[in-house]
Amino acid sequence: MKKIKIDQSGFTLLEILVSIAIVGIAVTIIFQLFSANLRAISVSKDYVSVVVRAEEKMREIMDDEKLSEKTLSETTEDGYRIDYSISKVLEDKTENLHVEVFQIDMSIYWTEGMKNRSMKLSTLKTVQKQV
Repeated sequence: MKKIKIDQSGFTLLEILVSIAIVGIAVTIIFQLFSANLRAISVSKDYVSVVVRAEEKMREIMDDEKLSEKTLSETTEDGYRIDYSISKVLEDKTENLHVEVFQIDMSIYWTEGMKNRSMKLSTLKTVQKQV
């Protein structure tokens, strides 16, 4: 009688189940990282848009040759509220100089989904004193 050799070089059911579980966990982690990156990209897009709008408004204020102390608030067509105030600063240090220093504070508010967001900017500008 001839003996038949059985090839035992395959995978067991337990090995297959463990490998499927490991692959499943790895794929789940990769998808979670991918969705977190998409959310971050969306938020950064909103902030870039706000920074562009704020820079535009700040340049408009800074280009004003007759800068004076004031506080204003305005709402844009696309739903941004911009509050800004202009005030004199360092008056005691500039009283003997031919310049005045103004501080410009700007706050921008917008709604993203159900969340209210805001950004604050501040800068200084020197202007020649009016005699």
